[in-house]
Amino acid sequence: MKVASLFKHHRESLKLNTEVMQWVSPSLREYLNEAVNKAHSNPLLTWVRDHAKPAVNEEQPVEAPIVMKPAAQELYDYLETQVGEVIHTGDFVHVDQEMINQFGSVTGDMQWIHTNPERAGEESPFKTTIAHGFLTLALLPRLTDSVDPEKPQYPTAKMTVNLGLNQVRFPYPVKSGSNVRAKTTLLKATPIKKGIEIEQEIRVEIEGVRRPGCVAVSVIQLHF
Repeated sequence: MKVASLFKHHRESLKLNTEVMQWVSPSLREYLNEAVNKAHSNPLLTWVRDHAKPAVNEEQPVEAPIVMKPAAQELYDYLETQVGEVIHTGDFVHVDQEMINQFGSVTGDMQWIHTNPERAGEESPFKTTIAHGFLTLALLPRLTDSVDPEKPQYPTAKMTVNLGLNQVRFPYPVKSGSNVRAKTTLLKATPIKKGIEIEQEIRVEIEGVRRPGCVAVSVIQLHF
């Protein structure tokens, strides 16, 4: 009986506090719930759950519904029709050796594969220098036109907050002298208390190359 009580206590401790979770980003909430579900699927804990006597009058907390402002609701309704679609294709940006050298100088990454054209021409399998992967990543705001104050992507939102990236890959190197552009695909739109949280895949295309230079899943919040 003591063992059963111990596991039941452990199971209860894994439950996420509903009030706290309301303040957590929906994408982060999804990952946390997945971790808890994996813990709950432990065979021994499952046996305890199935055989333990349920608590009397145990009430499950109910999450309050989110009431959206009219501008947020209108945009959310539109975004729901765009899920899975390419919502933006940017212009090509030229990545030259000067840009690569400047990025290397700022970050301290002056490896010869990036900054020494002569050595790269002789020893690199690409026969030229390549851009840092993080340089390609750092170009995302410019490539997605999300930093132009004259052309805000979501003009009805008061503020756009960058929450970060869920996933980043660099399938193919961006060679010096390449032209790159970004295509953004909407993956998900989720209502939150302050507005809308958006997940989108950003694929950086290299002109003349089949494979992308970067694929990232971006998470932003729009506040109204």
